[in-house]
Formats: sequence, C-alpha cells, structure tokens
Amino acid sequence: MKKFISTLLFILISNLTVFAQDIPLFITDSLDIYVNRGLERWQIPGAAVLVVKDGKILVAKGYGVKELGTNDKVNENTLFMIGSNTKAFTGTALALLENDDKLKLDDKVIKYLPDFKMKDPWITKELNIVDLVTHRMGLQTFQGDFMYWASDLTADEVIEKFGMLTPKYDFRTKYGYTNAGYAVAGKIIEKVSGLKWEDYLKEKIFLPLDMSRTTALSTDFTKSENIAKPHTFVDGKMAVLPFENIDNLAPCGSIGSSINELSHWLIAQLDSGKYQGNVEIPFKVLQLTRQPQSIQGKVRHPFNEGHYNLYGLGWGLMDYEETEIISHTGGVNGFVTSVTLLPEENLGIVVLTNNDQNGFFQMLKWEIIDAYLGLPYRNYDDFAFSRALKQIQERDEQRTAWRDSVALNIKPKIELTEFAGRYEHEVYGYADLSLKDNYLEMKLQHHSKIIGKLEYIGNNRFLCTYSDPTYGIKVFPFEIENGKVVSFDLFVDDFIDYLPYKFVKQ
Repeated sequence: MKKFISTLLFILISNLTVFAQDIPLFITDSLDIYVNRGLERWQIPGAAVLVVKDGKILVAKGYGVKELGTNDKVNENTLFMIGSNTKAFTGTALALLENDDKLKLDDKVIKYLPDFKMKDPWITKELNIVDLVTHRMGLQTFQGDFMYWASDLTADEVIEKFGMLTPKYDFRTKYGYTNAGYAVAGKIIEKVSGLKWEDYLKEKIFLPLDMSRTTALSTDFTKSENIAKPHTFVDGKMAVLPFENIDNLAPCGSIGSSINELSHWLIAQLDSGKYQGNVEIPFKVLQLTRQPQSIQGKVRHPFNEGHYNLYGLGWGLMDYEETEIISHTGGVNGFVTSVTLLPEENLGIVVLTNNDQNGFFQMLKWEIIDAYLGLPYRNYDDFAFSRALKQIQERDEQRTAWRDSVALNIKPKIELTEFAGRYEHEVYGYADLSLKDNYLEMKLQHHSKIIGKLEYIGNNRFLCTYSDPTYGIKVFPFEIENGKVVSFDLFVDDFIDYLPYKFVKQ
C-alpha cells in the first residue's frame, strides 16, 4: 500500500512539474511586476489579464481599481467595455445564420434591407453582407464616425447618413475601417433571425457559453454591478469620464464583459467551438469568421515583418514567427482592450484596461506571445512608452503654442459677430456658432451633450476646445471671401475620425 501511495504521489508531482515547466517564466515570475509597472507609468487605474492555454485558464487576474480615487479593486468578474472586440461576435452571428441556411454571406444587402441606399446606385445594388463587415466599401478608416459616435442619432438614422457619404476610394479597392457597416449588419441579423442583434447574441452565443453577465448594449453595461469606470487624460491628468450611450452603433463596439466570461469565448474558439464538452459554436462557423476577405496592409508589430495582414468577419489575421495570429483590438471612450488567439499554440490572451490612452494593452499581449513562442524578452512596453512620451510632448507643445496665440488676443480682420450663425454640412446637419464675450460657442445638431469653445488664433483660424475631452482640442480653419464668412472645417480627435467636415454658412 505504501508503495502504491508513493508511486501515485510521484506521478502527481511529476505531472505538476511538467505542467509548471510548460508555463513561461514571464508568466510565473514577472507578469505581476510587468503589469503593475505598466499601470503606474501609463496611469491606468485598472486592468484585467487572461491567459488560456490548452483549454485551461492559467491567468485570470484583476489589477488596480475600477475607479480612480477609490479602493474598489478590479477582479476576474469586473466588466469592461470591450469596444471593437464586439465585431467578432457580430461576425460569428452572421456565420451562424449562414450555417443555419438563413442567409448567404455573399447575399446583397438590399435583399434584406430593400430601402438601404449608398450614394452610388451601382454600389447600392452590388454591396453584399461580407462587404459590410470587412472594411472594403471604399471609405477611409473612421470616415463618418464623427457623425455617429456618442451622437443623438438612432441606429436607423446612422444607417441613413452612412449611405449618404461619398467614399474616398473606389469600391472594394482599399481597406478602410468602417464601424457603421456593422450597424447595417446588425439590422440584417434582426431582419433574418426575428431577434434584435443583442437578443440574438444572448440566445446563440452568451447563454450557450455561460456568459450570463456579459452585456450587449452600453445602456445595460451601466446598470450592471462590478463594472470598471472609463478614464482618460484631461489637461494632463487622469480623470473619470461619464459613460457614453453608443447603442446606435452597438454591433460594432458596445459589448461589456469580464475576463472570467471571455475565457469561455476563448476556450470555445480554441477547441473547435466546444465549451464544457459540448459543441456550442460549430467549427465550420468559426472557420467562416477566420476566412480572409480583405487585405489590411503592413503587419502591425513593433519590430517584426510578416507575410500577411488580412481581415475576416470581425477578426484580424496575420502571421508572426511562422505562427498564425487571430486578433482584434477595441477602443471606446475610456477603455482599450485586446483579444488574441494563437490556434496552433492553443493559446488565448485578453487584456482589458480602463484608460483609453495607453499602449500597454497591446505591448503586454506581445510579451506573453513571445514568452510562449520561446523568443527573447524585448520589453515592448518600454518601447511603446518612450514613443508615447515623445508624441505627448509634441502634442503638448503644439497646444501650448495655440493657447499662447489665444492669449495674444488677436483680432480678426472682420468682426467676430460675422462668424456667428448657422452652418450646414451636406450629410451631418447643422452647427450653430453664437458669440459669447470674446469667443464663439458651437452647438451641434446631433451631439446635444457637446459644446465647442472657439477662440481666435489668427489667420482665420479658431482653436476649438470640446466640452468632452475625448473629442480633442483642434484648430478650425474658416474660409472667407470678399469679407464674408463662407465655411469652416470641423476636426475631432483621431481616436474618433481623421477627416475634416466642411460646414457651409447659411
């Protein structure tokens, strides 16, 4: 009997030793130090980190706090907004509907939404479901997002205005990240399934994967318990943001979840759709979401070159060190996140943070990947943080120069009152500028919560400081002809939209 017990103990200890040896030292010895250093240097109030390997949860840990200035600790059940990591869920929903013979991904959009229109009638006729969710419609990245993001527009109004845009490129010729395409896809899911997008996800994905606390809508997230609060920098200091309602674009970015429940999503993704021994998502469906549809461009890695950088149904697809990586990032006001799969390594990684201005969430991912691939430690976060410091310095110097120009109290060549009035954008609607002492106040038709303070800085330019810090501090050039104000170009932070919007004086 003693010999049997000794043999059993030896086997158990040996198995534990082998298992421990399979876990990289970075995970066992350095992860906590790395994360805590990252939180401190990037001023991230809270984060949550998940590592799934061979169907087992090796790391599921919260760091820091849910809200700045509190002791309310993040744990494995704390909900974070996951932003565009929502897209993989929407892509999976579409693939499920194809698997159930409810639609074909190559079906034309107007088959299900006959009233949908793009500006070009030919594109309206040819646009298919895959085009909607693979960013190949000819729009520039984020084009149109200013009009919808955190706006008062309904989902139907978003879709209508999206269709009125003039694409920057020819149809299907260039990759341009298009959030509103997912809003259209959400309407198709509703039309085909008879369920709202959020209800379809709950019935077909969340409940089968035991993701009962995961929320599909931002309005439901704010009503939940144990949630992280959004944060950003305001005048160089970290501050709590109010929650935004982004449900008019829900299928592109409104899901809130925890590392505990996202572990179920990763386990199923890495085990041919199985969760707790049952096939909850057919493997054929997962394969459909990972089928390359668009070419993104250059591989996005701080150091290495790769052979391809493609896009599927809500997933980015790339190679790295002869290994396939399936991943996505997400960013909404106050949060940035990443979800990564290495199917050949049976490895999944999630990093959630509640500060929308950090590179840490991506650098930690690469550190973990390198550790599992047996590559040297590169200290990615040092690289990213050094680069960010330089960018912040350049941005602050520019803002200081602009504010110095405001302080000079330069007078425009025409009266300030001439700049006041209503201006129209051909798709968005109107912006009203009114005179307030020595500056102009801007109010936007579809952004009732946002006010812009416009201060003159010379050369027919005004410095706009938005009441919502996530919209940035931007210079608006005005066009003047024969002493009359003709128009101005509105800009917002690149996090929202890269392009200017021309508003013409009425």
